[in-house]
Amino acid sequence: MTTELALYWTQETLRVAVLLAGPLLLASLLAGLVISILQAVTSVQEMTLSYVPKMLLLALLLIVLAPWLLGIITEFTARILVAIPTVAR
Repeated sequence: MTTELALYWTQETLRVAVLLAGPLLLASLLAGLVISILQAVTSVQEMTLSYVPKMLLLALLLIVLAPWLLGIITEFTARILVAIPTVAR
């Protein structure tokens, strides 16, 4: 395996990781920000108020985005399996 090939697969792995985790992390960040602003305005400091909505949002987002996320990881896995003979030389 050449250095260029190793860097290519490292880059692709990181790109896929960002594509898979990015929407979930961004949604969690935005939900946390909205909930924090709401807590600051209303002076309600209940801990479950920050966790439960984020968990529900992420569960809903996972259900909605599951086909897209599965397509990305399936395509990446197929590309890796096809590339194994060229990497093993």
